[in-house]
Amino acid sequence: MAIEYRVLGKTGIRVSALGFGGSEIGYQEVSQRTVDKILGTALDAGFNVIDTAECYANGEQLIGKALARRRAEVTLMTKCGHAPLGSAADWEPRMLASSIDRSLKNLRTDHVDVMQFHSCSKETLRDDRVINVLTRARDAGKTRYIGYSGDSDDALHAVEMGIFDTLQISLSIADQEAIDVVLPKAAARGMGVIVKRPIANAAWRSGTKPPADWYTQPYWDRLQKLRYDFLSRDTETAVATALRFTLGTADVSTAIVGTTRVERIAQNFGHASAGPLPPDEYEAIRARWRSVAHSDWTGQR
Repeated sequence: MAIEYRVLGKTGIRVSALGFGGSEIGYQEVSQRTVDKILGTALDAGFNVIDTAECYANGEQLIGKALARRRAEVTLMTKCGHAPLGSAADWEPRMLASSIDRSLKNLRTDHVDVMQFHSCSKETLRDDRVINVLTRARDAGKTRYIGYSGDSDDALHAVEMGIFDTLQISLSIADQEAIDVVLPKAAARGMGVIVKRPIANAAWRSGTKPPADWYTQPYWDRLQKLRYDFLSRDTETAVATALRFTLGTADVSTAIVGTTRVERIAQNFGHASAGPLPPDEYEAIRARWRSVAHSDWTGQR
């Protein structure tokens, strides 16, 4: 089996269809030794995309150390915009500029391949002072390209601005608004599309309703109504179907999946290497979404 490579929009960067997302390793306090093994295994398997953010606890530092000798092998992406707790206001230009420099220090590199705004509103995107911080970072060589990470109307506004090279957006069996509303316009502008939450956080996996938090419960609630047949199969078969659905969606460049377990790299690699779902299976998932989805089932951060 071999992993597929795709072009990240107008950047021309050749990226693996499956990438590694760094939120879990930061938030769940994974050891450096484990992160070294996870990323080493991923790179050896052919993954060449790593995505993180300045607010993922110590995730950037862990990744920076793990990549110390392999930085040239990866397309490295991070996100900016959120101030350290209690230190300043989010999106304040001076804080934002210092955050970008701090990310480079944490990641042990003089530049990233893509620096992304991290889920800001369209109102923030209308502030030229904020936009200028990111474009100045690009002009100074601190990032090769600039991107926006977000969803729904905010993502659509970011696309229509015409200044971003990439878009990171939620897309999954439980989150399909982007397929109809945002991706066609992003593709028309030549933007590379990075998918986050591509397996809907496997919200069905435990079989019990998750705690009432903003991150996982919306997908659980949606899946109880969507009731896809394949979710009743064994967990890995269901995960494979969910991931292959996302990777088989038109205009997707790469999908990022995080993990804290080394063995998950091989499992995810196997799922991705199986290729897209057969057209009838893919269309059945789309048809079910169209018949069941509520008007307020918008893209989730």
